[in-house]
Amino acid sequence: MASSASPAGQPQTKKDILLLGATGFMGRIITKYLCTHVQKELFTVALGARSPDKLEQMVKELGVKEKVDEFVKVDVGSPESVERAVENARVVINVVGPYWTWGTPVVAACVKHGVHYVDLTGETPWIRRIVLEYHHAATQSGAIIVPSCGYDSIPSDIVPWLANKTLKAYAAANRPGTPFVGLGTSLSAQKHKGGISGGTLASLITGLEDCPTEARREGMKPYSISPFVGRKQPGPRFIYELVIPGAKSIIGGFWVMRNTNVWLVQRTFGLFEARALEVKASGTATEEAKAEADKARYGPDFVYEEFLQTKSKLSAFVMSACLVVAFTLLTFVRPVRALVKKFGLQSGEGPSEEAMKKGYFEITNITKTSESTEPPITVQTVVTGKGDPGYQLTGVMISESALSLLLPVHNWDVPAEKPSETRRTTPFAKQGGVLTPMTAFGEDLITRFCSTSLFTFASYVLEENTGRRLTGKDKDV
Repeated sequence: MASSASPAGQPQTKKDILLLGATGFMGRIITKYLCTHVQKELFTVALGARSPDKLEQMVKELGVKEKVDEFVKVDVGSPESVERAVENARVVINVVGPYWTWGTPVVAACVKHGVHYVDLTGETPWIRRIVLEYHHAATQSGAIIVPSCGYDSIPSDIVPWLANKTLKAYAAANRPGTPFVGLGTSLSAQKHKGGISGGTLASLITGLEDCPTEARREGMKPYSISPFVGRKQPGPRFIYELVIPGAKSIIGGFWVMRNTNVWLVQRTFGLFEARALEVKASGTATEEAKAEADKARYGPDFVYEEFLQTKSKLSAFVMSACLVVAFTLLTFVRPVRALVKKFGLQSGEGPSEEAMKKGYFEITNITKTSESTEPPITVQTVVTGKGDPGYQLTGVMISESALSLLLPVHNWDVPAEKPSETRRTTPFAKQGGVLTPMTAFGEDLITRFCSTSLFTFASYVLEENTGRRLTGKDKDV
């Protein structure tokens, strides 16, 4: 049964998950998912918003009142209010955007109290800000801070991680004794069907208006959030082509979330590279630890890129040109932003549940080894999801991200216990810091996604000329 927050000064039992922004469109989706989760009896949920009355009304409408453990009145505009709410949680899910405006006090409170944090930001300048201001402090407090835990940018982060794992397994089995085998170019084609909510639109516009020009400029630079600078990142193109050995090439154009996703993948790459260098330089690291760090890293020649799939080169060019014009107008012409705010979807509005069920996404990726590897190795990786990727599946992804910090994956044959402390399943998670989905959660996250029956993952090595699968596996349910 949901209850109001305890009076000030009265001790509280920490809630496993605190959801901030619960009454928004995305918050409703996450609330319903968490409250109907197969493991719900093993974790507690507190819902945070400015209006407890709206929370009460929402849970009644969703039919989950008995599954909510606490309502928390919190104003993200007040650092004191945020801190009081955050210190009584183990993991915070924050869906209150734009993050440049409202996200920093939440991260600051989490870092201060060693509370873990996940969000849905697509704002690279803000990620750069919290990396610079809070990464070191988070490693000191042990807080795991993971931005971009939805469609932006978990699938993009998973793809090269899976490709690297497939490539390293193949090299170990078929080229034993070979020096380090690293990744070179990695190109993904995105295909999806989904809607947009008023909150997302408002966050985009407000982010453009509130984020200082200099911060946006710095955030747009390649490797701006990575601790390691790799090869030169190619600029965006109007037309892309993904060549697949033995199959028809995929054509596409500029993808609106390209920078957000690519820069996030660059941070994953950079964290793996930096850790490998640190382990090698350590006088106490074992040979096994050095080998594991080498196995996890992508290599200095890695360059990731992605685009949106279209039917032809002409449609790719037209779509890319229209997007460039639209974002130029939104960025530099204030009256255009005013019109979008007035006549576009309003906060709290979004696609219907029926429309979201008809959505999907599919990412096809080709990753090649670095030029120093002879003969080269080509890996194809495909990730799919059933449901609107920006809303239904994003609700699943951020929820499972939070749960991976609390519980092992549900196993009908093994009785599970309520969490006594949070879980740290990767070397980065054991240290804390501002991380990325794959550095924080690793394979545990993929396993969780598979358990939902909404996602599939496949990764295999291709013969260069014929496209015949040489090795690899599919992972789904």
